[in-house]
Amino acid sequence: MTDQLQAATTGAPARPQAAAAPLRPVALTTLIFGAFLPMLSFFVINVALPAIGSDLRATSGELQLVVGSYGIAVATLLVVGGRLGDKLGRKRLFMIGLIGFTVMSLICAVAPSIGVLLVARVVQGAAGAAVTPQVLATITSLLTGEHRARAMAMYGVAGGAAAAFGQILGGVLVEANVFDLGWRAVFLVNVPVGVVGVLAAIRLIPETKAGKAQRVDLVGAALLALTLVLLLLPLTEGRPLGWPLWTWLCLAATIPAVLALGVHQHRSEQTGRSPLIPPTVLRLRAMRIGLLLAVAFFTTFGGFMFVFALATQGEAHMSPLEGGLSLLPMAVGFLITSIYGPRLQVRYGAGLIVRGWIIQGIGYAVLAVAALTLWPDVNPLKLALPMLIAGFGSGLVMVPLMGVVLSQVPPAQAGLGSGILLTSQQTCLALGAATVGTAYLSLAGRSWGQGGALAAVALAITAISLLMTPVTNQLRSR
Repeated sequence: MTDQLQAATTGAPARPQAAAAPLRPVALTTLIFGAFLPMLSFFVINVALPAIGSDLRATSGELQLVVGSYGIAVATLLVVGGRLGDKLGRKRLFMIGLIGFTVMSLICAVAPSIGVLLVARVVQGAAGAAVTPQVLATITSLLTGEHRARAMAMYGVAGGAAAAFGQILGGVLVEANVFDLGWRAVFLVNVPVGVVGVLAAIRLIPETKAGKAQRVDLVGAALLALTLVLLLLPLTEGRPLGWPLWTWLCLAATIPAVLALGVHQHRSEQTGRSPLIPPTVLRLRAMRIGLLLAVAFFTTFGGFMFVFALATQGEAHMSPLEGGLSLLPMAVGFLITSIYGPRLQVRYGAGLIVRGWIIQGIGYAVLAVAALTLWPDVNPLKLALPMLIAGFGSGLVMVPLMGVVLSQVPPAQAGLGSGILLTSQQTCLALGAATVGTAYLSLAGRSWGQGGALAAVALAITAISLLMTPVTNQLRSR
């Protein structure tokens, strides 16, 4: 799977370079931490959203865009960043991306208005898309065997830790209010860490390039970005604005945008170029199933993390720290499965994901009961059991998903398949904040209240989890 992950952002199988210098542990740590920052930035912001809204007078739709715009920028440029790294040098792109991410974090931290913050978040996401693929490609180019497997396991744990502990860290930073920074500390903390990462990269990370770099499908990336913006913008801004005509026109325009993207990808592949989303890979049965599972999981997960932060700091009157700590049991369950998931995958294959869907569904169902019966008198302790169950189940779905799906894809197409799965992951995390967030805000604004709206979201995720179990069973166990 490690070759497949590297190839996810290049479109071609990874080939070790005999002349490349070995990757020392301190250099590997620098790479992993560089990738950890962009992943963390997606989740750490959720707990700070109420404070941002109050300080910058942002609407609920604009707060959804703070999350969604970042994720879409990462999703549309992830593969592009990988192929640019192959061509120009992975160390160079890693450093350019990390510098850009650090500078944009500083601009986010001092943003005087929600408009400035949104623009900075888009550029920050683009910089993050330049960082992440270089980590996977450098690891695969310089390491082999057990060393490579261990490095990829570290990368996986870093991703799990970012998702699990991001909102907890956000709550700590906002609550601490160091130097009266409030929510701005969530962004400002990236600056010294990013500077240290750049300095370490200069000294420690060796430069590598691909023997034959693939062409960059900029047109495909632009069409994908256009499609997502046409979908995301009206979904986030339509409800607070009363669904004006332009929102419906944007939603209708997604259809020709999708068709244009599909035609371009088909023509690119037919003419021997490297499309962003190769149609032949999408025709594979395992990939279609895998994409359906990825869309179901990452949309609901990204959406839940967004609405949970709003609910706990709303009618429940939790502080940012208490809201973050409410996620600690979920983080613990998620982290455990991030560590032990690869071993369980070898034993259970797709059956592990089935178990994960069921456990996740139970956790969210118990959370719905808690929200309906205890709200708003809830605290981190009262929510601990359902959050632990949901986190454990979520980890059992997410950790093995890519490996199980790609094990059933022909090796020649596995790299392209992993690129599609990674892109769908980032896309759906962003769209989750828009779709699930809009549904939650609509229900909370009626007689449901925030507790009822949170329960409805949790029950919907339970239903989706149960519906995905027979779909997952169509994947052959290894």
